This record gives sequence, structure tokens and C-alpha cells, in this order.
Amino acid sequence: MSDIDYNFGDYDESPESGDNRCEYRLTASAKVTMELESSVPEGAGSGDERTIVSRTSDLSARGIRLATSEPLTTGAILPAWVCLEEVSEPFRLMVEVVWCRPADDSGWLVGLQILESDDTAYLEWVEAVARAMAEG
Repeated sequence: MSDIDYNFGDYDESPESGDNRCEYRLTASAKVTMELESSVPEGAGSGDERTIVSRTSDLSARGIRLATSEPLTTGAILPAWVCLEEVSEPFRLMVEVVWCRPADDSGWLVGLQILESDDTAYLEWVEAVARAMAEG
């Protein structure tokens, strides 16, 4: 599948699936960069920003599932930048880590909820996902 091949993902409604999604997902690959630790202000000591970059396995207007190389703390609220293939600028979003569990290949699967927040591209993100669904 190419990075710009957006299709509707499977929707498993069985209670044992642990799937709490309330909307359809696009099975798409997008690059996600999350800031795990912020850099400290100038003159306040040493401390570098720490980020993690990963790829999505599916996404919607309100959520993202991705694979990471390290576990993320459930409940953490993090700034994230999501790059879609057909959009030149990344979407700056705030996300909450809803769940994190080990993956079969020694990585981690992570579920993120996209939060509506001032000073983010939340509305632009919702519009971009709606366009992708309409085209799919």
C-alpha cells in the first residue's frame, strides 16, 4: 500500500476486541512526530528536546493508532506533528495516549486520541481526514 492509499479500515465491534472507536478509520500511513520531553528555556540549564517518530497504521479525525519503538505513558498529553503525503505542512496537534501495549515484533502499539485545542491545526486536520474519506 502506498502512503497515499487511504481506505476504510476494519471496524471490530466485538466487546472482546477492546476497540472503543466510534468512527471509521482510514488505513493510511502517515509520519507522526511526538515531543516526549520539551527543551528547557534558554539560560535555565541543559536539557534537550526528545521526540519519537513513527508511522500510523490507521487514523481518523479523532484518533491515531501507531507503532513505536518504546512504550508511551497512558494518559500523557503530548504535542504531535502529523505529515500526510498530499499536504505540504504537518498538522500540529495535541494528543492523549489512550492505550499502549506490546506488539509482536518487540515494539509497541499505541492508541492516541486527538484533542481539540487552541493553537493547533485541529480543524484543518478534521477537514483533511474528511476529504480523504470522501475520495476513498
